[in-house]
Amino acid sequence: MKQPFLLLLFFTSFLSFSQEEYPKNYFRSPLEIPTVLAGTFGELRSNHFHSGIDIKTQGKEGLNIYAAADGYVSRIKVAQFGFGKAIYITHPNGYTTVYAHISRFANKIEKYVKKIQYKKERYQTGNLFFKEEKFPIQKGDIIAFTGNTGSSSAPHLHYEIRNTETEKIINPLAFGLQVADTKPPVFQSLKVYPLNNSSRINHQNKSYILPIKNIMRGEYRVERISAAGTIGFGVRLFDRLDKASNKNGIYSLEMFVNGKRFYYHDVEKFSFSESKFINLHIDYPHYKKYKKRYQKTFKETKNELSTYENLINNGKINIKNGLSYTLKIIAKDYKGNTSSLIIPVLGKESNPIFQQSKDTTEFKIIATNFQKFKKENVTIAFPKNTFYEDLYLDFKVEKGVAKIHTPTLPLNKSFTLTFDVSNYSENEKQQLYIANLESPKYPSFQNTRKKDSTFYTTTKQLGNYALVADLQKPKINLLFIKDKQWISKYKTLKVKISDIGTGIKDYRATIDGKWILMEYNHKKNILTYNFSDKKLVGSKHIFKIVVSDNVGNTNTLSATFFKKQVN
Repeated sequence: MKQPFLLLLFFTSFLSFSQEEYPKNYFRSPLEIPTVLAGTFGELRSNHFHSGIDIKTQGKEGLNIYAAADGYVSRIKVAQFGFGKAIYITHPNGYTTVYAHISRFANKIEKYVKKIQYKKERYQTGNLFFKEEKFPIQKGDIIAFTGNTGSSSAPHLHYEIRNTETEKIINPLAFGLQVADTKPPVFQSLKVYPLNNSSRINHQNKSYILPIKNIMRGEYRVERISAAGTIGFGVRLFDRLDKASNKNGIYSLEMFVNGKRFYYHDVEKFSFSESKFINLHIDYPHYKKYKKRYQKTFKETKNELSTYENLINNGKINIKNGLSYTLKIIAKDYKGNTSSLIIPVLGKESNPIFQQSKDTTEFKIIATNFQKFKKENVTIAFPKNTFYEDLYLDFKVEKGVAKIHTPTLPLNKSFTLTFDVSNYSENEKQQLYIANLESPKYPSFQNTRKKDSTFYTTTKQLGNYALVADLQKPKINLLFIKDKQWISKYKTLKVKISDIGTGIKDYRATIDGKWILMEYNHKKNILTYNFSDKKLVGSKHIFKIVVSDNVGNTNTLSATFFKKQVN
């Protein structure tokens, strides 16, 4: 009688170890307003999964941000893009919370950061790391204020919880943060894929997008399809929470075939290093062409995401002639609201289709090898494992444009693209740069490194590239004031800058010859200086700003203003 009990105890223990528990009452909400989300954890983003939750701030900036628990400020970063201004708090229970896109830090921290900025004479600080004794924090302390800095499209707070030791990011909702959500996910469309040359879907060896019928709340269905061989599916869907119209990501996706689970993944946690595999998780070619993301319910061989669980045949389904299959795809949000999609499939053999021989080119890629190819004045070099599989690469140079395969193919690593520029004069080289021509009307600047006779760049995107000249200097305009104006009551000084070529690379502003900190809102192209930063001596002052673009074109603006110090 002891053996069944021991087996039950072992099985229960196994489950308890395989499902991680998180403290539910340790962390408080970082804001005092109701938690309404503009973005969910693990959402599909460009080349990555969303690493936190985006909490709406009612369209406002400047709301108090509170420390979620006791700990200390372990890192601060001020950047123009990405998280913008961000603060990291390490907690004694093994987790670190992250607060990003903030407008400014709490007074003591803000003063310290500005001291660093003035010392370095740069807005961007890079990572500033601290020991426990520098900025100790208690739960509920005000640490910063909400904003819209960095790569943020509207005011909100990006909030993360990470395992301090492993740096794995964990869904903050797993720690008890409550959101109102009574709405199930919404299926938008279904795509079915033949996964080898002998597979058939409705007698064809090509993928199909199938229309979906909404039967009732949370229940969807498609018309029966016929198939043969190995096939897979992908779904386009979204989730909405209460009190918000945003289309957010789901929490989990699973697929059953005749009642047996073949596929499952969820976004409870993941690491930054694996986020790049999103381009194998989705139908990347479809996304690049149409900007619509289909999540596959099958796993590609080279996909190393840890979010999959107990897959059968990697979610790929082998359809046999004469048999009927009922597939059920289930999508859930974190609150457990569920939607399901039923897909009837009839196994039906088709007549063989004439198979065209595969295209070949002179440039064969062996994925596990380093390879380098040259055409005219263009060289491309691919490190080992840049590609996920072997292929024949399309590569040609036409009228100065390097055409490198197709941008619909995802890459695992960056490759190096080099142009020989020995035929250009030194003046011409100064204003040339490497551009991506995905949008030919608006060439996109690539970070171009220049040597005497070669220009090169690294990129993870295939496609068309060329050397383009930027002949225009940036534009600079004073806002709200004029030269030789009295501005005693003004609290800030604002300048608008822009560049239609390669974009703004750097700027340097001074008052009376001394560097001043101007914060750059790149979404509005506005630089702002706060007069509270430094006490001005006298009433007449000279403001000067020099702005440069990415090929070194510069523009300078100088203006005189008069200001009495207001206490």
